[in-house]
Amino acid sequence: MAITRFAPSPTGYLHIGGLRTALYSYLWARKTNGEFKLRIEDTDTSRNNDAAMEAIINAFDWVGLNYDGKVEYQSKRLDIYKKYIDQLLEEGKAYRCYMSREELDALREEQMANKQTSRYDGTWRPEDGKVLPAIPEGAEPVIRIKSPEEGVITFIDGIKSTMSFDCIEVDDFVIARSNGMPTYNFVVAIDDALMGITDVIRGDDHLTNTPKQIIIYEALGFTVPKFCHVPMINNPQGKKLSKRDGALDVMDYKRQGYLPEALLNFLVRLGWSNKDQEIFSMDEMLELFDPSNINKSASSYNEEKLLWLNAHYIKNVSNDRLAKELESFDCYLNGHDKKEMILDLSKERAQTLIELKESISKIIDAPTTYEAKGSRKFVKEGTAQMLENYLNILEQKKDTLHLVADYELLTKPFIEEHKLKFPELFQPIRIALTGGTQAPSVYDIMAILGFDEVKSRVNKALELNFNKE
Repeated sequence: MAITRFAPSPTGYLHIGGLRTALYSYLWARKTNGEFKLRIEDTDTSRNNDAAMEAIINAFDWVGLNYDGKVEYQSKRLDIYKKYIDQLLEEGKAYRCYMSREELDALREEQMANKQTSRYDGTWRPEDGKVLPAIPEGAEPVIRIKSPEEGVITFIDGIKSTMSFDCIEVDDFVIARSNGMPTYNFVVAIDDALMGITDVIRGDDHLTNTPKQIIIYEALGFTVPKFCHVPMINNPQGKKLSKRDGALDVMDYKRQGYLPEALLNFLVRLGWSNKDQEIFSMDEMLELFDPSNINKSASSYNEEKLLWLNAHYIKNVSNDRLAKELESFDCYLNGHDKKEMILDLSKERAQTLIELKESISKIIDAPTTYEAKGSRKFVKEGTAQMLENYLNILEQKKDTLHLVADYELLTKPFIEEHKLKFPELFQPIRIALTGGTQAPSVYDIMAILGFDEVKSRVNKALELNFNKE
């Protein structure tokens, strides 16, 4: 049974890299009948953003990653952190350091000049027989952990296998600032231990934090969890993903007309696979996912793949669901007597809900202008008379016109009788009904609109001469 967590900082909106990490953590917890927890790491009060914090919760609600228990906020756990800082001080595993910012900067400059690794030099680290400097008047100390000065810190990463860091690479890092606020690596280790986290799945940009956190675990006698560091998502050129490439706020994907199923399906495949399978329902993800099968190399963002997946889900979710989703884009079909026909016709070409809305609007909203290029090409001398004759044929049987087949039954003999090619009739009608030449089947559109609306739109186009000059 795995207990996992997702722990974003509310300093910016949740982006897709973070959502992928959350998805992997969620899947592993649910697959093992464990728990998935959400923790907001908001101790950096100077950078916290209330809107971003709310957006994180909204994103989880939208994609349906339900977490167990309440959301934990680090800012509400400061007393817990202070307790463990005091414990480490009392046990001699941490100490107060009065080195000023100016002294630290000078130390780093000297080390860089000597081509040495930049690290704290242990000036205030208590040692047997060591005389510490006098405490500067009015100075507020930071608290530093006593890191081991020799040896190797080793752990098994579920993706990267055995990882080792020489202790000399980890200095006595700060666990509490001079204002008393604990630091990231300290609170992460405390929270993961107290929340019973067994598996930490996170981006590999956190890999260098791991030895520091292990030092905290061991200093406090906590069990070290399993770690899985997931490679980053790059752009198609192999560089860091930017907003231009798709590193957007997760809720931007909703605003752009993506379905949450498509986004989750897209993300699960960015770094993990099951042979050549591309389409994964949530049930299939839960059945097949294992973090040990995550790729060891970075994945590449592919917008075309995301659009392809979104088009698949638009075609395959229920029309009731689509109608509900479209309400977010001010498109209201519930109550429309031809809702099913409209959606069945429009969703075949749509890659996003925005495109779906536009396709629907072309059908149900009467055009006010007409495509100039199409009008010049298809509306010729004699077109007006042809359309009037066609409307007369339909009007004679209008009480029988309900289905696509009803229109087809009358139209084919008309085309044959007048020795027309299909585009000669259908393109002017298509332009009259929708304003353009790229709409779906004319038969379908007429069946949806009904004869009276078809007649009204064709006559309006003729009255305006298809806006031709």
